[in-house]
Amino acid sequence: MAIAGETQPDIIVVGAGVLGLSTAFSLQQKGHSVLVLDRKGPAAEASRGNAGAFAFSDIIPLATPGIMRKAPRWLLDPDGPLSIPPRYAMNIAPWMLRFWIACRPRRVSHSINAQTALMAHSKQELLPFLKMTGTGSMLRRDGNLQVYESRAEFEASLPFWDAREQCDIPFEHVHGTYAISEFQPGLDRRFVAATFTPEWYSVSDPLDFALAIADEFRNRGGKIETADVVDVSAGQGNNDILCKDGRTFKAGKVIICAGAWSHRIARSLGDKIPLETERGYNTTLPKSEFDLRMQVTFGGHGFVITKLSSGIRVGGAVELAGLAAPPNYQRADVLLAKAKSFLPDLQTEGGTQWMGFRPSLPDTLPVISTSRRSRDVIYAFGHGHLGLTQAAGTASLVSELVNGEEPSIDLSPFRANRFW
Repeated sequence: MAIAGETQPDIIVVGAGVLGLSTAFSLQQKGHSVLVLDRKGPAAEASRGNAGAFAFSDIIPLATPGIMRKAPRWLLDPDGPLSIPPRYAMNIAPWMLRFWIACRPRRVSHSINAQTALMAHSKQELLPFLKMTGTGSMLRRDGNLQVYESRAEFEASLPFWDAREQCDIPFEHVHGTYAISEFQPGLDRRFVAATFTPEWYSVSDPLDFALAIADEFRNRGGKIETADVVDVSAGQGNNDILCKDGRTFKAGKVIICAGAWSHRIARSLGDKIPLETERGYNTTLPKSEFDLRMQVTFGGHGFVITKLSSGIRVGGAVELAGLAAPPNYQRADVLLAKAKSFLPDLQTEGGTQWMGFRPSLPDTLPVISTSRRSRDVIYAFGHGHLGLTQAAGTASLVSELVNGEEPSIDLSPFRANRFW
């Protein structure tokens, strides 16, 4: 049934995170009537507590040849950047096998090329999107500082910076404590080198940003309903969306942007997509006088520190533990203790902890394609750490698919069936 008292929408978007909301708004701008369905409401999951970065220079996949050598050491370190609870090891084994395959040099090169194209498109789309949604004042262009504790760590990063240079991504290497402090005062003297990336943007607060998009979408006539979608039945021009409470919605086209839950819905359409959940942790500290000038990345420890309008957020790391396990906030405690060690003047009392689910695929590329069951069902999920970064670009690509237009970039690397 359609919504009581209302006509059937042209399109239903499943998921009200920043990707789903951006997609719904872009489709609305193309003249479509759009309904958004979400299990909890706007920005209630990963879009609520992320680091707030538009990380356009982050083109290197998580799956690289060196990562498999590091993984055992990280897993044996209880304070390390990667954690897999023993009880979940068997569940994630098939995903880890695909991840290992994605680490092959040819696969890595393929992923970098695809990611570079999506990043360039997303960057091009960002400013027009901010203008349309009235969120331009939330954009910050402070850059990012990646810091290294040893010459060996810095030198190990150089091949990846060479790859970025080949893609015309600007950056600047910085050496020595004094030079580093010119970019970011207050860092511990253990950091011997750093790399500054000027075109790494951020948003004043990711939750405020997503909610502002939701408000603008509603102001222009869009609808957002709280509904837990569990099944999609595709039909020619008339798709049924079944919800957990028994309600059924209908629409001519359906867009699946449900983050870490998307693969469950795709399964109802016969698409088995190997999506896993990277559980990320953070602590948002109260506003303080600490002079955090830009986002600082501690790559060797897998976390970042970001200044938001709501305070200073310390978060990151990867816990591969699925959707059902309770949060392990010791992970957030570890990151906060490291932040205090690396930035001794940072006040770490009175923070609020959070855990979110990042939807990740083995090759670090999202799915942006139609379902094999029906071209009226389109997938847009699996962006991992880059959902905010790639939201505007993905939204425009989905709009092109819906309207039968030639996509702005080659979408074959993002097809849903690439793992079969």
